[in-house]
Amino acid sequence: MKGPVTFYPGESARGPGASFFKSRASRRAFIKGVIASGAVVGSSTFLFGSLGGCSSDRPAVGSIERLISLNVNGQVRRVDVLPNETLAMTLRYKLGLTGTKLGCDRGECGACTVIIDGVSTYSCSTLTHMVGDRQVRTIEGLERPNGELHPVQQAMIDELGPQCGFCTPGQIMAAVALLEVNANPTRDEVRHALSGNLCRCGAYDHYLNSVMRAAQGA
Repeated sequence: MKGPVTFYPGESARGPGASFFKSRASRRAFIKGVIASGAVVGSSTFLFGSLGGCSSDRPAVGSIERLISLNVNGQVRRVDVLPNETLAMTLRYKLGLTGTKLGCDRGECGACTVIIDGVSTYSCSTLTHMVGDRQVRTIEGLERPNGELHPVQQAMIDELGPQCGFCTPGQIMAAVALLEVNANPTRDEVRHALSGNLCRCGAYDHYLNSVMRAAQGA
C-alpha cells in the first residue's frame, strides 16, 4: 500500500515535476518575448529611419564608397569596386581591359604592369581605391587614334620580341614608362627598367633589342 504523497513548496497535485516544467516554460516564454521585442525595435528603426530621409546609397560611417571614378586611358570610367579589390582585377573583370595580365598575383612577375602618372606599377598589388584621380594607362591605351601602334609595340613586332606573349604587355608598359623619361637609354638602363618583368620563355635579349630599336626610331 502506497503511503501519503508529499508535496514540496511550489509543487502541485499534478506531480512532483510540475513546478520544474512550469519554470522551463516560463523561461522559454521570456526568451521568446525578448527576441520578438528586439525584432520589433529593429524593424521600427529601419522603417522610421527610412522615412526620416536616410539615403540607402549613403556609405556607413567608416566604410568605403564602392562606386568610384577611374581615369583609364584618358577616359573617366565609373565602376563598382570592392574595398579589397586590386587594380588588376578591376581592369580585367570590371572594365574589360584584358591586356593587363595576371601572372603571380603577388607583385613578382610584372605581367600586370600598367603606368600610373608616368610610373610603371604592378596593378596586382595596387588597391583600386588607392588610385584616386590619377592617370592610369594600360596596353590598350598605347595605340594612336588613327590605329597606329606605339613605337615600342611596333619594335616588338619588327624584332620578333615575344614568344608566348603572356608577359609582353607588361614588358611593353615598363619600356614605355622608361622611354618617356629617358628617350635615349643605354642597354643597361633598359635592362634595369625591365628587370621587374619576368619572361618564362627567356626572351630577354629580344625584348632588349626591341626597346633599343624603339629608342633609336623615336
